[in-house]
Amino acid sequence: MATDCIAQSTFRYQGRSSPIVARFDVPHASSDGGLVLLKAVDERLGLTEAVAQCLTDPRQPGKVAHSFLDLVRQRVFGLAAGYLDGNDAARLADDPLHKLVLDREPLTGPALGSQPTLSRFENGLDRREVIRVGQALARTVIAHHRRRLHGRARRITIDLDPTDDPTHGQQELSFFNGHYDTACYLPLVATLTFDDEPIQYLVGIVLRPGNAAASRGAIGRLRWLLRALRRAFPRATRRIRLDGGFAGPRLLTFLDRAGVEYVVGLPGNARLDQRIRRRLGRARMLFRTTGEATPVFGETRYAAKSWDRKRRVIMKAEVVQYPGRAPRDNPRFVVTNLPLAPEAVYVIYRQRGDVENRYKELKDSLGLGRTSCPRFLANQVRVLLTATAYILFQALPQAAQRTACAGAQVATLRERLIKLAVWITRSARRIVLHLPQASPWLGPWRQVARAVGARAG
Repeated sequence: MATDCIAQSTFRYQGRSSPIVARFDVPHASSDGGLVLLKAVDERLGLTEAVAQCLTDPRQPGKVAHSFLDLVRQRVFGLAAGYLDGNDAARLADDPLHKLVLDREPLTGPALGSQPTLSRFENGLDRREVIRVGQALARTVIAHHRRRLHGRARRITIDLDPTDDPTHGQQELSFFNGHYDTACYLPLVATLTFDDEPIQYLVGIVLRPGNAAASRGAIGRLRWLLRALRRAFPRATRRIRLDGGFAGPRLLTFLDRAGVEYVVGLPGNARLDQRIRRRLGRARMLFRTTGEATPVFGETRYAAKSWDRKRRVIMKAEVVQYPGRAPRDNPRFVVTNLPLAPEAVYVIYRQRGDVENRYKELKDSLGLGRTSCPRFLANQVRVLLTATAYILFQALPQAAQRTACAGAQVATLRERLIKLAVWITRSARRIVLHLPQASPWLGPWRQVARAVGARAG
């Protein structure tokens, strides 16, 4: 029988004579049993500990109930489990699994931090601490891949890309951006690609005002990353890949002096349009003949008035037609110092398009856009905590090779590996997690568990 404290619902179906009773009456249970996998990944990387070590706690030690390490882990593992809003803290306060991943006693340990506690934490960090956290995340990611690849990467590609983070209030430094046609922030996302691997690994996110130029902060970010990568992979070739918003004279001069390979999109102009005119004519003829978009490649030596010298520019002429629309010219330009054939250079440039999938994961699955705090710096803290959760998730597919979870994105990994019903028991010697025997992803789960350090038996 249901009571005030035990919820009960009764269902009656046509195919069954007996009623189906659903009760929420199992104590010490959680719906996030798979978080122990991410906890094991975090133990290996030392990620949340590295973040917490960047912070100075000004509170009186005797009055502290939730350390900064606890608050970092509470927010990161909450995001990983799909609880994207700080208000979710009230719902998770007594969840035994969330206590467990904070190294608290899962059955009798104190409740987790409240939403006001988390909010005070986010608003209490200063600019220097935020910078240190961003650098700690990058160092941890680079060190992880150095161990994974045994320091033998041949080529490391750095992608920098801006993305929009729409705002809907009076957040500090939120401005209208004409390109995205909305009030927003403009985060700068940095990723790394090793050799010919298909995945871009997140290495940092910097929140910027909504009216920031695409290249704002790019040189400083690249200089720091190049220095860190040179220490970790001294023999690797470093390649920079950027879109057209970055092609300014200062950044191109920096890339030349840094001695790196680069492939940078270049906006069109009247002079470049004149040079690609013949190739566009050929592309139009091919389109009329075949009815399909057929690119025509070429190259030229070009220097804008503000550049210090001429550089190699790859040209791609193409005619495209979208459904229900008339055909249109689609000229593209890329400035590069690579000695490869024009078509090969453009293939390398196009590979940066896959980074859009990383944005979707960050925004849709980990709440990158939850920057609703009035203070800009507090929103940067939220972005860094989201980045921390994403870095943990990016380590899971590496452990799930040759399974149905290999290459899976965050939403799929959460659904298959994290969202597991679990009943927790405690004895004098150990804590036991009772997971569903009929779990449809039992095989991949066990393989990932072994890969991140669990032992059989």
